[in-house]
Amino acid sequence: MKTIYMDNNATTQVATEVLEAMLPFLTDRYGNPSSAYLFGGQVARNIRDAREQTAAILGAFPEEIIFTSCGSESDNTAIMSALNTGKDKMHIVTSRVEHPAVKVLCNELTKQGYRVTEIPVDKEGRLDMDRYKESLTPDTAIVSLMWANNETGVIFPVERAAQMARDRGILFHTDAVQAVGKIPIDLQNSAIDMLSISGHKLHAPKGIGVLYVRKGTKFSPFLIGGHQERGRRGGTENTASIIALGKACELAANRMEEENTKVKALRDKLERELLRQIPNSRVNGGGSERLPNTTNISFESIEGESILLLMDEFGICASSGSACTSGSLQPSHVLRAMGVPFTMAHGSVRFSLSVYNTEDEVDFVIDKIPPIIARLRELSPFWRQEGQVC
Repeated sequence: MKTIYMDNNATTQVATEVLEAMLPFLTDRYGNPSSAYLFGGQVARNIRDAREQTAAILGAFPEEIIFTSCGSESDNTAIMSALNTGKDKMHIVTSRVEHPAVKVLCNELTKQGYRVTEIPVDKEGRLDMDRYKESLTPDTAIVSLMWANNETGVIFPVERAAQMARDRGILFHTDAVQAVGKIPIDLQNSAIDMLSISGHKLHAPKGIGVLYVRKGTKFSPFLIGGHQERGRRGGTENTASIIALGKACELAANRMEEENTKVKALRDKLERELLRQIPNSRVNGGGSERLPNTTNISFESIEGESILLLMDEFGICASSGSACTSGSLQPSHVLRAMGVPFTMAHGSVRFSLSVYNTEDEVDFVIDKIPPIIARLRELSPFWRQEGQVC
């Protein structure tokens, strides 16, 4: 059975070109880039090239790129650096819909005496900019707002928010894990101080990430132990994965138009046909500016996990908007923050496409999902109670 993979916001396949670029550094070219001899020094030059490729997709300078292990490390590093260099400032501003890499860290920091303000979103997932403006105070050490939401694809006005923070002398960080390679980014012409990337979200392997730190920004290392990354992140470089990420960034820059034409057209077709064929369904965040590859659709009165199980019988991979907590399914914090009704949020599915998806795959999903929803609704006591059995 063929796998139809539509969960690219969770992870992506490693591009063939990326694999080919990294393989020599897992076999013949295994030297330590910190070594004084030529065998290692050549590897250091390849890392320099990858740094330039990564900087190019961000509109940044190579020396502003710090290679990390993942997006979560980058997020944690940015926030902790701001707190460590913030002259006793005890306030953090973020949103109610952040990735757990930011949200859970901020929850932990409240236990240490820090104050966290979570900016609300409206029913379409848009950030409340009035509340955001009001939240910025002399005690604010850092703002951390995601560029694009991983569940709905809704894009935040981070460049505007960053300028508002800069006008008040506040550091601004954005988790751009989902945005890089899908929308244009030009950090030289923005007020963003720090930005996070995760390689496995743009067809590089897992275990490699980036933290961009603007030149002149005060910085405190999170991982200490060596001179690597100009003393900003200790540990022997993950050479093969760094090379892979550089190549992935180069490919993503070249494919951005395809993301915003072909991939967006496939996403729109999938979304349009499922809404047309399935009553009592809705797109979460559909009224907002979104990533071109992402749609989050709710189907009333059924469980998202049940939908995924039946989809899996046909080899279709996607994500549910419910999370198992203490043995019960609860809607995601993102959908709750958006005020999506429980009967809708409970049955949400996120489809996230890539340049490797095809129209035949989309047609297959469109053919299989409506009968799955109809079958589950026939079994749903909530659907029956409302007298809506078809």
